[in-house]
Amino acid sequence: MKKGLLGVGIVLAGLVGLAVIFLMWGVGKNNAMVAKRNAMDAQWAQVQNVYQRRTDLIPNLVQTVKGAADFERGTLEAVVNARASVGQVNVNATQAPDDPATLQKFQAAQDQPGSALSQLLVVVEKYPELRANNNFVGLQTQLEGTENRISVERMKYNDTVRDYNTYIQTFPNSVIAGLRNFNTKPYFEATAGSDRPPQVQFDFGKTPAATNR
Repeated sequence: MKKGLLGVGIVLAGLVGLAVIFLMWGVGKNNAMVAKRNAMDAQWAQVQNVYQRRTDLIPNLVQTVKGAADFERGTLEAVVNARASVGQVNVNATQAPDDPATLQKFQAAQDQPGSALSQLLVVVEKYPELRANNNFVGLQTQLEGTENRISVERMKYNDTVRDYNTYIQTFPNSVIAGLRNFNTKPYFEATAGSDRPPQVQFDFGKTPAATNR
């Protein structure tokens, strides 16, 4: 009888031990997922920061360019409108989006200022007085540096997403991810047409449209 009870006790102890080991393993995996998700969210916030830096530079650039005689009105309006479109897409500034459609809308909105600014900087080549303006040259340098930084930070973000997604999708990590509701995240994608230079059309002979001031 005692031997039977001893055997049962050993089995129960073994089961408890296995349960404790599994629990500790699960806790470790959960903590690793949290760490990777936090790293990804931190990089997402950095992406937001560099995009905001570009947005903040645009008003000063527009004011400087307005001083150039006969500068193409349509190009300036495109930059202003593109900047305004950014604020129409609301995303969480500190947490990476789960929905691919949300990220696509955010990226599309942010691509508009980039395209408009690219067009503007091409047009500026026809204006020696702007290219000689120290204020404009300084802003142009800051914008070019910001565009490079955006590319770098987006690439870093995609790297953190890839690391996170791979980790939570790999078995047996996927079991814990499913239980703890860790979801895969979408990537930034290359912008269609980004490999082609902007087309330039001048409208010097047109009468500027009336604007509200």
